[in-house]
Amino acid sequence: MSGKIFIITGEYSGDIHGGRVLEELKLLNPDIEVEAIGGENLKKAGAKLFCDHAKMSGFGFSLKMAAEHLQLESKVTNYILNEYKPDLVLLIDYGTFNLRVAKRLKGSGIKVVHYIPPQVWASRKWRIEGIKKYVDRVLCIFPFEEKMYKEYGIDVCYCGHPLVKQLLPKADKAEFFSKHGLDINKPLVSVFPGSRPLELKFLAKTLIESAKKLQKKHPEIQFCISHAPNLSDEVFDRYVKEVDFKVIKGENQALLSVSDSLILASGTVALEAALYQVPMIIGYKGPWILYFAYLLFRCIKRVSLPNIVTDMDIVPELIQAKFSSDNIVYETERNLYDKKYRNKYIENLGHVREKLSDKYSAQEAAKSISKMLW
Repeated sequence: MSGKIFIITGEYSGDIHGGRVLEELKLLNPDIEVEAIGGENLKKAGAKLFCDHAKMSGFGFSLKMAAEHLQLESKVTNYILNEYKPDLVLLIDYGTFNLRVAKRLKGSGIKVVHYIPPQVWASRKWRIEGIKKYVDRVLCIFPFEEKMYKEYGIDVCYCGHPLVKQLLPKADKAEFFSKHGLDINKPLVSVFPGSRPLELKFLAKTLIESAKKLQKKHPEIQFCISHAPNLSDEVFDRYVKEVDFKVIKGENQALLSVSDSLILASGTVALEAALYQVPMIIGYKGPWILYFAYLLFRCIKRVSLPNIVTDMDIVPELIQAKFSSDNIVYETERNLYDKKYRNKYIENLGHVREKLSDKYSAQEAAKSISKMLW
């Protein structure tokens, strides 16, 4: 058997998921030929990179960057259609860009599969019509998505969430604390300011201010700030500078698992924290015009994945105007010092894993793709 696939990812997490799907595809068909927009994970799995996904994740809101985005979209679709001519294109996450590519591929005879599709259940639900028109099969990761796609007559396969099988075991706390010069007898609060420059721009200052206030009130608290591995030192230092707190890069899951409380930007990291059952606060703020657009187009009121998955208000969500150092300090104190509240919080986080399948998502995705090819 042979076959040609082109994979498109837009950021670091998509590259990780893509790499694992490709590893599973290679087990099913070692001769498969794969090119991709991705990063080191896809490259190590055997993909030839058309370009690095840094060209995607670096985009912002300037006209110049938007133009570059459109140029890349045109360049990659022309290459797929006229030169590479794969049997199947696998889109991973990164909905806006990937759905535009899918539209361009319509009618070409190339099968289009979307793994980790846009969260249309959260906002801009009309996008599901585009998925129905331009995507041949959806590989979804949340159990409630399968029913929704079936109701729209879309070919869907529920693969399970990647984190369930891919999440690392909890780190050895004594070993981790020793490695990073932390005191095992003192509580650790870790701050995750985000993995994108725009998140750091709007969140970092308030998060650091909150940590300083907490440490002044509670000198026993230790703080660590997570440096997302996809962010360069230059970008990170632009927003997180001259702080006395320990900065740890590239050990996100270990840091999550050994912390006593967390302050997080909204995103997949909240689901990781929930699976480790670590109390957290979700904080997020952005340009007001984007926030008003979000309010206009949202389909649900919750923003954090643990709350959405369980349909419960477990995690405090401090969004936009509620995102203040005083609120962060208050919620963190409850997480650390209100024993009854903390125990109930940890118990409720246990419901997150119960709601998610124990399927190996990458393996299920690879099986579904292989059935379309061979």
